[in-house]
Amino acid sequence: MRAAPSRPIRAVPPAAGWRPELAGDRTGALVQRAATAPQSGMDAQQIGLHARELGVELTAAQCEQLRRFVQLLLRWNRVHNLTAITRTGDILSHHLLDSLSLARELPPAGVLRILDAGAGAGLPGIPLAVALPGHRFTLIDAVAKKCAFMTQVRLELGLHNAEVVHSRLEQLHGARFDVIMSRALASLADFVALTRHLLAPHGRWIAMKGQLPEDELRQLPPDVEVARTVTLRVPLLEGARHLIVLQQR
Repeated sequence: MRAAPSRPIRAVPPAAGWRPELAGDRTGALVQRAATAPQSGMDAQQIGLHARELGVELTAAQCEQLRRFVQLLLRWNRVHNLTAITRTGDILSHHLLDSLSLARELPPAGVLRILDAGAGAGLPGIPLAVALPGHRFTLIDAVAKKCAFMTQVRLELGLHNAEVVHSRLEQLHGARFDVIMSRALASLADFVALTRHLLAPHGRWIAMKGQLPEDELRQLPPDVEVARTVTLRVPLLEGARHLIVLQQR
């Protein structure tokens, strides 16, 4: 279901697992199909050690939540093709740790309203919602199977600080966010254009990029400026990674 332009955002409702009365609902059917696939393991302690290299301190419970998230992603991916990355080690480096590298830009003091624009399989929103339980996360995507996956993760991990919205960004209305973040969503100019109406006064955009996108920076609209760029060093991940922090002039 898509949110109507004139109404507040509508979250995909969490379910208590598969229920027969949801047999006609596409999201429920996706949950049932994925539940039969085998699970894969990952060492929760390994997650915590690598997160610490990023300056992110996680409790044992949070590390276990992230391990379970990886299990769910691997299981669902066998059925629904949520990501082209299929090896556990690559998911740890390219998805989990890469997502957590944004955490230091979201200081825990105060409650931030954060939008993950084009969240896909919940990256970076779900790992950040686990690591930063004091903030409020909204994860939006236009693809039903991805929203079904994120809804199931939200349920199984008990993420009360996250909600899932099945909608296109330009059709989302009724909320303003302190931070709007994206990971490989679009060019910087398109990212700003798609989400400008959702940014709160004095809010920030944060875009995750590989190489510093000089051409994209030059194409930003005149009323948007670069607050700063951050060069990232992600454990186990080779290649350049950057955060681009934008704000309105």
